[in-house]
Amino acid sequence: MSKTGLQGLLRPEDSILVLIDHQPYQFTNLNSHEPSMIVNNVIGLAKTAKVFNVPTILTTVIEGRGGYIIKGLQDVFPDQKPIDRTFINTWEDPKVTDIVKKSGRKQLVLAALYTEICLAMPAIQALGEGYDVFIVTDASGGVSLEAHDMAVRRMVQAGAVPITWMAVLGEWQRDWAREETAGGVASVVLEHGGASGVALAWELQLLAGRAGAGAGV
Repeated sequence: MSKTGLQGLLRPEDSILVLIDHQPYQFTNLNSHEPSMIVNNVIGLAKTAKVFNVPTILTTVIEGRGGYIIKGLQDVFPDQKPIDRTFINTWEDPKVTDIVKKSGRKQLVLAALYTEICLAMPAIQALGEGYDVFIVTDASGGVSLEAHDMAVRRMVQAGAVPITWMAVLGEWQRDWAREETAGGVASVVLEHGGASGVALAWELQLLAGRAGAGAGV
């Protein structure tokens, strides 16, 4: 995998997203991040993938005990039943890997709870199988800040690329002249982008005011 040059950036046509174990049980011991931030970010990431038609796999572990995937995430893909596993390591479950292999896409974008277990294991295994692995660190979390940090370091040493969800959005969009996705991207940023969404709303207000002023001249 080239980590420099244009080929080092994400491309929607080569990407596939796997979202792992964003379930109630996992959130009960999430201490590396404020939980509502992970909820916001993973939903924003999922909506971004939908804008760009990036195939997205939802998966849970022992759903009957760990709980259904969070509602906001399921609502992005209402007709998709998450793949329920017994494997802790998602990459050992052919129900998941067969979909990824069939897609033919080599840029694997992952987010999971917990970073040190459910993100690290598939990331490290997939790297060994030749995938270009991007780990979305702010849509993932661990049982402690140290656990999250050590896991990210370990995955980086193995060759994974750490990235945040809005960086994924920016690389998939790449050019604001790509109008077929620009509106959808703006909607995601307005809803989930925090201060970036506030700034965008302000910019849209100013542009609307300028257009209105021009019409009155």
